[in-house]
Amino acid sequence: MSIPYSGTIRRSGGVVSAIGKQLRAVNLKPAKRITVKFDPFGDNVTHTRQFVHYMSSPKVALTNPNCILKTEIVCDRSEPTVDINLVPSVAETANIQKVTFKSGNLTCLELLQLLNKHISALAPKEQIPNTIQTKLEKKKST
Repeated sequence: MSIPYSGTIRRSGGVVSAIGKQLRAVNLKPAKRITVKFDPFGDNVTHTRQFVHYMSSPKVALTNPNCILKTEIVCDRSEPTVDINLVPSVAETANIQKVTFKSGNLTCLELLQLLNKHISALAPKEQIPNTIQTKLEKKKST
């Protein structure tokens, strides 16, 4: 008697592919300034440092060239935090000015997931033109 197969057909790509998936979804259009504050000698700062590295990549920076990424390094054994100030137009519609992630017990993947859930979701939707005009139609309209 055989046991029916129950499980996934293929294995997951792991943490690296999950981080890549989250990075592709990052949209910083609603963010005005991102301030990352951590103590380099404290515990649990490696994931926050990785988060800063991913946020400073050119592809993520191109989603909003006006967004400022600032790193504050302190030496007071404080918990690492990520503060995100929102653009005024987005802040009015969402009724929030600032989002703070206390990243002491969060992994880099969890930070990216929270960023996509709370910040990227506030980004205005890009409107795709419904009709495509050919050269002939453009000449007729002018």
